[in-house]
Amino acid sequence: MPDQEVKPNLNEASTHEAQLAAENIASGEEEAPTVNFDADYAAAQKFSVSEVDRTGEGAAAAEAATASNQKTFQPQETKTQTQSTGNPDDFLELAKEVGNSQNDVVSNVSDDLVKQALEKGERKN
Repeated sequence: MPDQEVKPNLNEASTHEAQLAAENIASGEEEAPTVNFDADYAAAQKFSVSEVDRTGEGAAAAEAATASNQKTFQPQETKTQTQSTGNPDDFLELAKEVGNSQNDVVSNVSDDLVKQALEKGERKN
């Protein structure tokens, strides 16, 4: 991308100094700065990684800095196989257990509380 000239806009100047600079550029007292995006991007890439990080020493330092202070355990793989009984009653019993688990939840919601919530949610014209 070739160099691009910065065109100041007096309406977008955020500070007094920026407004003065924009006025000076507009009147021709100062030259407008030019920006080379490709060169700036390439320079930024050089600074994005430090010299020590490009070596094995940097990798070792990063590993030491991010290592856990706690002892961690590796999960052990377990294999589970289901035994098919072929008995539909087993499935029905399990379905009833799962269905009843929804009824086991303790709740503080009363009918009066639901009524109040519905009244508050109604549109008032």
